[in-house]
Amino acid sequence: MNRIGVLYGMEESFPPALVERINQLVAERDLPDLRAESLKVGAVRMAEASGYRVIIDRISQDVPFYRAFLKNAVLSGCTVLNNPFWWSADDKFFNYALASRLGIATPRTALLPHKDHPPDTTARSMRNLTYPLDWDGLFAYIGFPAFLKPHAGGGWKSVYKVESPEDVFRAYDETGILCMTLQEGIDFQEYYRCYVIGQQKVRLMRYDPLQPHHLRYVEGNPQPNPELAARITADCLTLCQALGYDINTVEFAVKDGVPYAIDFLNPAPDAARESVGEENFAWVVDAVAMLAIDKAMQPVTIPDYRWQRILEG
Repeated sequence: MNRIGVLYGMEESFPPALVERINQLVAERDLPDLRAESLKVGAVRMAEASGYRVIIDRISQDVPFYRAFLKNAVLSGCTVLNNPFWWSADDKFFNYALASRLGIATPRTALLPHKDHPPDTTARSMRNLTYPLDWDGLFAYIGFPAFLKPHAGGGWKSVYKVESPEDVFRAYDETGILCMTLQEGIDFQEYYRCYVIGQQKVRLMRYDPLQPHHLRYVEGNPQPNPELAARITADCLTLCQALGYDINTVEFAVKDGVPYAIDFLNPAPDAARESVGEENFAWVVDAVAMLAIDKAMQPVTIPDYRWQRILEG
């Protein structure tokens, strides 16, 4: 019996709906040797098989035990969505740099040193840093308004909108040991958050990041004009195929008809019925269910990293 496991934390609506939909599709396709369930795991013995053919990971970014378990599972032929090795290595600053190399419109972004020394380091650990920073040159490159935000992470945590050098210094003083980026602010006319599933299926969702969380997905989901929709879709596929993510969301701020890729490190994207809305919820449940079944029916393959091959043409 091949099993598909869903690994999750505080989510209530998406995981059980996903398990139910996978099992419905399995029954419709008459696949008696396949079933989905909520994953259970205790102490993990090294190199021991997980017992799952596919695992859909919704929580390991917050639980190191789960991340280590998933890496061990891959060794025995389990397909993990998303790849825990790349997810562990990835960060948003690298993603912005990669996007710019791939020809995708991206806000100007700079990486900043930690404001405070990371644990177990001193001033001697930082002898390779240029000090003081060329703040004037940095501000000229980025411009204002701008956003100061962590180079990794999500959920709009520790994100500051800054309008002046004084705002930057004030916010930077609060960031402590976080590694931050300073990014050009895009004064957008439209904003889209896009589900990208299996590096093939894309759903464009009109989104308003300025609203409270439960109101950000715009009612009725008005779509962009066909030319803009085609460009956003193509950019979504390029990014996720380069990074190797099978479940992701990509966000675009549209200014003067140009979609700027704002955020595309979301390998466990929000899929709660109460926030994304019924139509988006039904779409993502169905798309992920079909992806999981397709992966379970494929021969075992070893993941690789696609961005270098794409850059090399």
